[in-house]
Amino acid sequence: MLPEHAFCYHHGVANVHVRDVPEDIHRRLKAQAAMAGQSLNEFLVARMSDIARTPSVAELAERIRRRGPYEGPSSAELIREDRDAR
Repeated sequence: MLPEHAFCYHHGVANVHVRDVPEDIHRRLKAQAAMAGQSLNEFLVARMSDIARTPSVAELAERIRRRGPYEGPSSAELIREDRDAR
């Protein structure tokens, strides 16, 4: 959990400060941003948005639990039907 002071809220957006980024990673991220035609900030916000939208393993597991067992035809039945139709 990040300390409360790590976030600064202003007009519906937050600022996140990342410390101790190794220089080689910083250079690589800047290069990737430039290749994408974005500022480093734009690039990182887009990547963080992707991360935030990707469900965690725990979220996926919960979705699967809620879905219940599969009750459709078996793959063997479907293959047999397809072969018989030829």
